[in-house]
Amino acid sequence: MSKADNPLNDPARRAPATLLVHGGDKRTQFNETSEALFLTSGYSYPSSNHAERLFNNELPGAHNYSRFANPTVDIFQERMALLEGAEAARAFASGMAAVTNAVMSQVRAGDHIVAAQALFGGCRFVVEDFMPRWGVASTLVDGRDPQNFARAMQPNTKIVFIETPTNPTLELVDIAAVADIAHAHGAKLIVDNVFATPLYQKPLQLGADLVTYSATKHIDGQGRVLGGVVLGSKELITGDVHTLLRHTGATLSAFNAWVLLKGLETLPLRVRQMTESAAKIAEVLADHPKINRVIYPHHHSHPQYDLARRQMTAGSTLLAIDVKGGQDAAFKLSDALAVILISNNLGDAKSIITHPRTTTHQRLSEEVRLQTGVTPGLLRLSIGLEDADDLIADLLYGLDQI
Repeated sequence: MSKADNPLNDPARRAPATLLVHGGDKRTQFNETSEALFLTSGYSYPSSNHAERLFNNELPGAHNYSRFANPTVDIFQERMALLEGAEAARAFASGMAAVTNAVMSQVRAGDHIVAAQALFGGCRFVVEDFMPRWGVASTLVDGRDPQNFARAMQPNTKIVFIETPTNPTLELVDIAAVADIAHAHGAKLIVDNVFATPLYQKPLQLGADLVTYSATKHIDGQGRVLGGVVLGSKELITGDVHTLLRHTGATLSAFNAWVLLKGLETLPLRVRQMTESAAKIAEVLADHPKINRVIYPHHHSHPQYDLARRQMTAGSTLLAIDVKGGQDAAFKLSDALAVILISNNLGDAKSIITHPRTTTHQRLSEEVRLQTGVTPGLLRLSIGLEDADDLIADLLYGLDQI
């Protein structure tokens, strides 16, 4: 048998780790091993007739302007689609650009959105503050009970938007149950899957219509570049998602796409190590006398532990702790750390601690913060690639300062 007959030529037969190294490769005539970086804004055409056919969308796979498509970005999009099990993907300049496109592309003036109230601050702004400016109303509900979504649905509801696990409190939403509710009312389900990563949770397989990521997080995972991606059916992605991207210009740069491709190659190794450390830290801190609660999806103390085990194959690289003594105690702990950095990023090779009440969720009212579990003592921990015992020692020292 020849190489052409090898079953592993079919991407469907390849494991995720293999897809993340080889998926979507398109080599030039030089047969480079690392993906080519196409730093070009435009393309020339062999003839005027070719240009006309290209602009009439008669030449699939060809390029006319890098705001619409770029060969390096194409590889990143195809690799992400293979990993996610999606028909198509579009990449964006940032995670928030991806979320904004996913939401805006699916609604029109007069439509209605139902969303979980526990959302990242920027995502909540898009749904609650930005979309009403364009005539799209929204209702936010407690996402832990799927029936809350059912009760909020209206005849003009076009999308349901959730993130699970949520940022920063790691609440879970039952994706399959909410998908059934959305579809029964003729609406689409959009899932922000950043905390779970595409390795641990597959929203499209559970019924979601669109999935979004901030590629800045685990996909790059090394604090280098911004990026985002929206994935789903070919109809949705090449239709409204691409049209809005094309005309608003929130395009991922070719250089950032190339960096993100390099990040994908090591994604399973990094995320596995980070998750193992996060689980170990959650276990050590679970009964600490200066902590009210530890929140980690695959820890038995999580109130939605059964759902987490059913919906996620592992427990995430993130956890949250609510320290006794409120904001003052949280600041004392954070300021005493020698290894863990104070920052607002996550999914990074470096461990990061965040006080959401004064940073990522600062613009929300105190009533809303408390309603969604963002208490004065809450700290979000994104676990990196450092030695787990060093991280534990760092946190225990910080707790001793309270």
